[in-house]
Amino acid sequence: MIQEQLTPERLEKTIIFDLNDSEYGLPVNFVESIETALPITRVPHDQNYIKGVINLRGKIIPVIDLRIRLGEVREHRNEEDQIIITRIGETQVGLIIDSANDVLDIPENLLETPPETIGTVKKEYIHSIVHFDDRLIVLLDIYKLLNLEEIKTQGMDDH
Repeated sequence: MIQEQLTPERLEKTIIFDLNDSEYGLPVNFVESIETALPITRVPHDQNYIKGVINLRGKIIPVIDLRIRLGEVREHRNEEDQIIITRIGETQVGLIIDSANDVLDIPENLLETPPETIGTVKKEYIHSIVHFDDRLIVLLDIYKLLNLEEIKTQGMDDH
């Protein structure tokens, strides 16, 4: 059986997750794992979105509450929350989300520039918007979202 290919297009493999009743995505190549119900140890810091650190298989990783980072005012944490472990270079950071629910291959031609306002989400953290199979997915800019220099100044990065 020969598979018919209409046009070659670049596909962006993306982890899709829920956060406050909206769908967001991060490129799979920045995601190491998705963890459930890890205890977070609070540490002193200046940024309210940094919730503390987790011990993941012997490695201490800072954790960001993505709800607060994206500008949501309400904070809630429950046992069903998951933590996406991301990596940029040698730095790992955990992101608290409601739940990861999908991995999609998103055609590059579906990526749209975000409008000036997207609800309460800060536009600077948005890479693009995708309308995919009747779903509206906000793709996040991992570099701006994590702001590694800011996290490092909090004394929470061991590199």
